[in-house]
Amino acid sequence: MNTLMQSQPNNPLHGKTLEMILNELVDKYGWEELADRIPVNCFISNPSIKSSLTFFRKTPWARKKVEDLYVESLEQ
Repeated sequence: MNTLMQSQPNNPLHGKTLEMILNELVDKYGWEELADRIPVNCFISNPSIKSSLTFFRKTPWARKKVEDLYVESLEQ
């Protein structure tokens, strides 16, 4: 079996879409706290899941920050 196809039990991002991650973070922190933690315009000005998805899909450094915050939130 291809290693990419194998299960990744130690990877908290495995099986999670960006949309799922964003929804969970918004539920946990709210838009205002997300904007404080990751000060990007899609969290600050008229935040929405749709605008955030568009931004994070095109901006790898910012997506990494969101993914890192998600992993950190699981450890709390």
